[in-house]
Amino acid sequence: MNIILADDDKIVKTALKTIIEASGEINICATCDNGQEAVASYKEHKPDVALLDIRMPIMTGIEAAKEIRRMDSDAKILFLTTFDDSEYISAALNIGAKGYILKQDYEGIVPALKAVISGQTVLGGDVVQKLSTGKPDLKKWNLSEKEEEIIALVGQGLNNKEIAMSLFLSEGTVRNYLSEILAKLELRDRTQLAVFYYRAKN
Repeated sequence: MNIILADDDKIVKTALKTIIEASGEINICATCDNGQEAVASYKEHKPDVALLDIRMPIMTGIEAAKEIRRMDSDAKILFLTTFDDSEYISAALNIGAKGYILKQDYEGIVPALKAVISGQTVLGGDVVQKLSTGKPDLKKWNLSEKEEEIIALVGQGLNNKEIAMSLFLSEGTVRNYLSEILAKLELRDRTQLAVFYYRAKN
């Protein structure tokens, strides 16, 4: 599995490279100092995941992600940052990022990368708390109670297996519910569903 890593802090970047490659399963094919370099590296290497910081010179991580997603609508982007601002989280999810985790959670970086590579959406614990404040009003969408529960769990970053265990359902049933929910809300995927959940609370 190949990734590119973009962070303007050289010490942090070196530490991240050591942690990630120590797993023996993930190769960093390029490191970048800013968003502009990240876009160029993505174009050159076509990595499985782009691991981006938020605040970088010349071009921010958000701007780089937009450009990468413009080039490749299937691009998997994971934000790794010290900032848990709601504005950044919302912007990242709106772009279609597959994850948003905080640098403080070093132990969770490799598992998060693996999850994103496998197609899951990953949100760090502190990020989930930001998204989980308050309960959204979903009445106008004519959703069942079970559908609302599933949306809330998707919004909290749970995968299908975790949702199934939480609600005592089979994974197949959860997949069916999600298909119906996405069709009802006219959304493309669970990332857009997480964005929907977040917006409904604000």
